[in-house]
Amino acid sequence: MLVQALIERELRQNMQRKVIKALPLYPEERNTQRPTAEQIYRLFSLAQRHTLAHEGKRIRTFDPELTQLQNQVMTLLGVPEDAYREKF
Repeated sequence: MLVQALIERELRQNMQRKVIKALPLYPEERNTQRPTAEQIYRLFSLAQRHTLAHEGKRIRTFDPELTQLQNQVMTLLGVPEDAYREKF
């Protein structure tokens, strides 16, 4: 519960600082002025990284393609863009 509260607090405070009144986090892209951690989790629930391997060796990694909204939320939460990118 503490982590959820911190996510919500960080997002809402940064929305206020950047004068963002609402984000389209509800189904059908309806706006909410008070995003919840559950909505944030759902937003990122389909983000996947895939790895192509051959004979046990990694050939290529396909990083998730984030939407504009996902990138905006990550920025508001202070998460660097490369958090969803593989580092070698």
